Amino acid sequence: MTRIFLVLMFLSLPIVAHADANVRVVEQKTGGIAIFRPGIETPIFAFNASVDGRPYVHPLHAPDGKGVLTEFSPGHHKHQTGIYVGFLKVNGRDYFHNRGADHFRRIGFKHEAKSEGVSFTSSYELLDKDKNAQLVETQAWVFRDFTQTYLIDLTWTAKANVDVTFDKYDYGGLFIRMPWKNQPGAKAVNSEGHVNGKCEGQKARWVDIGMSVDGRKDPAHIAVMSHMPLPWRVDGQLGVGPAPSRAGAWKLGKGESVTYRYRFLVYTGDFQEAQVQAESKAFSSSK
Repeated sequence: MTRIFLVLMFLSLPIVAHADANVRVVEQKTGGIAIFRPGIETPIFAFNASVDGRPYVHPLHAPDGKGVLTEFSPGHHKHQTGIYVGFLKVNGRDYFHNRGADHFRRIGFKHEAKSEGVSFTSSYELLDKDKNAQLVETQAWVFRDFTQTYLIDLTWTAKANVDVTFDKYDYGGLFIRMPWKNQPGAKAVNSEGHVNGKCEGQKARWVDIGMSVDGRKDPAHIAVMSHMPLPWRVDGQLGVGPAPSRAGAWKLGKGESVTYRYRFLVYTGDFQEAQVQAESKAFSSSK
């Protein structure tokens, strides 16, 4: 009985191991960074931050290097680019389906590798139809490699240059596209115990997406956590994202800003509900 209790107690603890500082960060010619482990020629993680296009994460490799967990512009949703942020109906503008220079203009990017992880920040102007900046978006990321898992934090902030209305919509905001091929056993589970289509539109703190990917036999998982409960989009190909505008229209006055915080736990194997729940709890209580 004591041994079982200790195992359960261990599984309920958030990750406390030290991140692997022995990674190499390379600036990409097109903008952004790629993160490499020593002796491996392909990046385990890449953040793409072009001057004239929406920033996104791709590729994201499994922590053991076997299999890519993100997909860029799949045939069924060509506008989707791995992991990205894009709202719809922002003063009538659509930053979810449009990702080019007529909607996004980079104004800053910086990165720094520290013992606790790799931090990087992008700043973009979100353009109106006349290419004036109606919002300035800042994405502040921290990537931590624990060898068997990754822990990735994103703080997304938008500041309004003009009065802005985000109209009600069923999706939009942070979005995650894993390589969907109608795999047997592919599953999205949320913090309330809903599965796949039953997660759609439901308020939750996290959604765990698990599916097989090319190059590995066991499932790969991206558990996505929100700092506060939000309604979620879970589409028919298990594209997943918290969707604040699903709850209704909201506004930012000129000079006002809004911030959303998210965390990703990336791992492989069986669904680790206790670990995801513990990490979510620790994240929700953090400042």
